[in-house]
Amino acid sequence: MRYKITLSYDGSGFHGWQTQSDAKTIQECLEDALSTLLRERIAVTGAGRTDSTVNAISYVAHFDTSVEDLDAGLVGYKINAILPHGIKVHDIVPTTPDFHSRFDARQREYKYFIHRKKDPFISHYSYLYTFPIDVEKMNRAAVKLLGKHDFSCFEKVGGDNKTSICTVTKAVWETYVPDHVSMMGYPTEEDDYLVFTIRADRFLRNMVRAVVGSLLDIGRGRHEEEWMDTLVEGGSRSDAGESVPGHALFLCKVEY
Repeated sequence: MRYKITLSYDGSGFHGWQTQSDAKTIQECLEDALSTLLRERIAVTGAGRTDSTVNAISYVAHFDTSVEDLDAGLVGYKINAILPHGIKVHDIVPTTPDFHSRFDARQREYKYFIHRKKDPFISHYSYLYTFPIDVEKMNRAAVKLLGKHDFSCFEKVGGDNKTSICTVTKAVWETYVPDHVSMMGYPTEEDDYLVFTIRADRFLRNMVRAVVGSLLDIGRGRHEEEWMDTLVEGGSRSDAGESVPGHALFLCKVEY
């Protein structure tokens, strides 16, 4: 029987999603917990990789089990008691035998948060970037990402994907107001907080962090917005900007 899992995790204490031989990962913790509860070795397949320290909300995975009459609600309740504090399972539900959390996903959406001035209440989930930037210029450059392109210029060297072609349907920078600012009156100024949202049918390893780093270089004035055309049309990874830190990145939506 195949089951679909929806979970969220704080990536700060983990070396990404995928199991590694010498590091603590989300996949490993989930497989160990399910194997303990179901008393058989369980393999979990996720919607995609996330890098070290990257976070996820409503992440989707699936697993198979030979256990009959599984009380999925009870397993979901028990598993949260033994998983690390950084992982929360929202639900476990039966699904069709051919459902695949990775290959059936049609759209994925990421958000990357930055703050422009020091803020002790957001630093764990947002990137402090104090250089002056032109947000309108970054958005004009982000438009150039839309559509179907070869995004190998933003792909981490050594990726095992068969193709670097992705179709991006949304890429935009917006200002926002964090809850501690709006609810508790934390002293701040307009435009101190920005979020970049990008949506695509698939993503390459390290792609979003490299895209954000490149857009910030454009906003800072290191390159003109036309540089993005050059990168997408035939640039290499060494041509693009540096990857930004992972702690401010969230995989926030997987659509099927």
